[in-house]
Amino acid sequence: MTAEPIALDFVSGEMPATDVLERIQRRLLWLAVRMVDVANRSADTEIKIGGHQASSTSMASIMTALWFCHLSGADKVAVKPHAAPLYHAIKYLCGDLDRSFLTRLRRQGGLQAYPSRTKDPDVADYSTGSVGLGAVAPLFDAAVGRYLDAHFAVGAPGRFIATCGDAELDEGNVWEAVLDPAVERLGNFLLIVDLNRQSLDRVVPDIRAGRIAAAFANAGWHVEMAKYGRRLEAAFARPDGDHLRRHLDAMSNEEYQSLFAYCGTELRERFLARADAGVARAVSDVADEEIGPLIHNLGGHDLETLVDRYRRCDAEADRPSVVLAYTIKGWGLPMAGDPLNHAALLTSKQVDMLRDSVGLDPDTEWDRFGPGSPEAELCEEVGLRLRNLSVPPRQDIAVPLSSGAVRSAGVVSTQEAFGRILVGLGRVDGLGERIVTTAPDVSVSTNLGGWINAHGVFDPEARPSFGPERLLRWNRHPRGRHIELGIAEMNLFLLLGQLGLAHEHHGEPLLPVGTVYDPFVLRGLDALLYSLYSGSRFVVVGTPSGVTLAPEGGAHQSTITPSVGLELPGLTSSEPAFAECLDWLLCEALSDLGRVDGRAHYLRLSTRPIDQRPFAQARERLGPEQLRHDVLAGAYVLRPPGSADGQPLVMLASGPVMPEALGAAAELEEEGLAVTVIDVTSLDRLYREWRGGLAAAARSAQAPARPGHLERLLGAAGAGASIVTVHDAASHTMAWVGSVLGQRVVPVGVDRFGESGTVSEVYALVGLDVGSLVNAGLLAASSGATRRPDGPSSAMVP
Repeated sequence: MTAEPIALDFVSGEMPATDVLERIQRRLLWLAVRMVDVANRSADTEIKIGGHQASSTSMASIMTALWFCHLSGADKVAVKPHAAPLYHAIKYLCGDLDRSFLTRLRRQGGLQAYPSRTKDPDVADYSTGSVGLGAVAPLFDAAVGRYLDAHFAVGAPGRFIATCGDAELDEGNVWEAVLDPAVERLGNFLLIVDLNRQSLDRVVPDIRAGRIAAAFANAGWHVEMAKYGRRLEAAFARPDGDHLRRHLDAMSNEEYQSLFAYCGTELRERFLARADAGVARAVSDVADEEIGPLIHNLGGHDLETLVDRYRRCDAEADRPSVVLAYTIKGWGLPMAGDPLNHAALLTSKQVDMLRDSVGLDPDTEWDRFGPGSPEAELCEEVGLRLRNLSVPPRQDIAVPLSSGAVRSAGVVSTQEAFGRILVGLGRVDGLGERIVTTAPDVSVSTNLGGWINAHGVFDPEARPSFGPERLLRWNRHPRGRHIELGIAEMNLFLLLGQLGLAHEHHGEPLLPVGTVYDPFVLRGLDALLYSLYSGSRFVVVGTPSGVTLAPEGGAHQSTITPSVGLELPGLTSSEPAFAECLDWLLCEALSDLGRVDGRAHYLRLSTRPIDQRPFAQARERLGPEQLRHDVLAGAYVLRPPGSADGQPLVMLASGPVMPEALGAAAELEEEGLAVTVIDVTSLDRLYREWRGGLAAAARSAQAPARPGHLERLLGAAGAGASIVTVHDAASHTMAWVGSVLGQRVVPVGVDRFGESGTVSEVYALVGLDVGSLVNAGLLAASSGATRRPDGPSSAMVP
């Protein structure tokens, strides 16, 4: 391109000279390709390293125009996962990444395969490894910025930008986000789509760009196309240029991509094979060697076209924008446009030729631009403007040990208690204004109604309420502290993830609490994993849960979510049975969100009302301080054995099955057993402490200095005690506890889909009723008994 630079109102003034930008772009392309090449030529690995040279080069112009002509220091950007090498090349040229990292792509201590804000040295904003999620994470972050500005006057939060490939738009979560009312009117969000018309293994069939553009437009977005470059646009303006445009517009993706295999006269013949005479006339004066550069001149590789489209989107202040930038996958490489180029690698000879083409040699191939050159000066200016800054320490948010909103009396469910506790915490000065709740259209049915009545629903504008306001006051205004989403659990976890990073991204900490029907935690699992991997902290409440939600039937009865909570890194899961347990756990969770080494938290709750007197008795026996300590450690003795003379048996139970566990314990004592009932408030905490002790012992080759919490509880129940675990969840979830002291375990749980009915009917069907638990206790105590293989649960005896 030789056109004069255009003057645009950038942060840094006019657009830099085009020839300077093109040399920077070419150097970035080289560095990205070479990084992947080096990673794959290491001899000390037994498996494929991988990398995406073609996917990086298709983004070369998009990212060059974005970083060197458009971004300000306040902006935040999510990078297309497969363009990670190109991003690192930008950070290197701009002085924000040490040279040593360029040869350590996909190696321990080096650069991750995909951008990671917790593991890469130069990624400040968003992790984008799982396609589709990074594409909309900045959209929810923009919503967080709007919320913070309304509540804490943080000022203009800058722009939020995501780059993604067109194949990422196949992910349903993208469209769930695009359509959600919570992200409407976010004029500071821009999505740039690398429209290379290829996925992993093929050319995307037909012409989809029009449908994609229409989908965004119908959702209320501003749409800009960067389809053709200025060279083609000039050709369209010449005689018969309209024929040329129509011919290109009508060409299918497959036919267009097939042209990359040819050049010169053969390319001309194939291009004109199905064209009318006007197309032939339009290119009649184009030399054979120029026919390829002409028809391959797409808008996604025209720097000035891209910058112009970005600025047009900036002018749209009241709605999100998308730029559909037509590109060539593998642009600038011999594999350009090849349908199988996604994971393809250049040969050594091709790498050498590419190095030569950018004026480098093996001794200078990793060099930055020479000091004093226009390229070096621009890189330095961009680096200073966009440098990653250290995040200041979080401000301390005092959270009380208890809300004081519940007591150990009466009959109450943990879901009902949750609503009361949250309202109580909302009254605490300095704390309530930091709590923000969100739900995917289930706020009332998860007991957020009291919170919403007290604090309102967030909306950028105050809106009148037309409801009867008898039980729920749905007042929408900028000071509201609840963000209501549509029915999309992926959106819930993506929003929670960005709310949990409010301090890192905006300098203002929040304490996010999201509620969701527990069975549908699994619907949003990918987004939950993404948010945890990104280092976010939040509280998610899954309620109601298990087959205890009996009338709803098997489709709404979650059984494997406790295992998910137990196994996810960065997440502490808990399942209290009693209201005061929940109060302590929720307060501790909110306090943990603000700690340097804090974690996210998952509370699994129930709608089943439980008699609170057994907990009150434990409180009287142990004292409130010791009981709270044990609850937060993961378990406590709810009921000690009535007699020390019988054979010891431990019944570990969690959640709403506690009445059945206590009933079975009483009957088993009549059979001569000495039964200890332990309420497991957090299987996760118990497992991590036990496993951590084992790991430390393995490293030091010495036994732990003192037993862990679960070891102490089990040991106090009696030497050689057998164990029955009881959980409204898959039976394997708690089965590991026998490994702690080498005890016999009979795990009782739910290993089948439930059915509709009363709680007592469904419990009897799956083996959670008192009679089945008594049988399980007898089986555990009987060393010679075996399980009947066709029984509905492990609670059956022959």
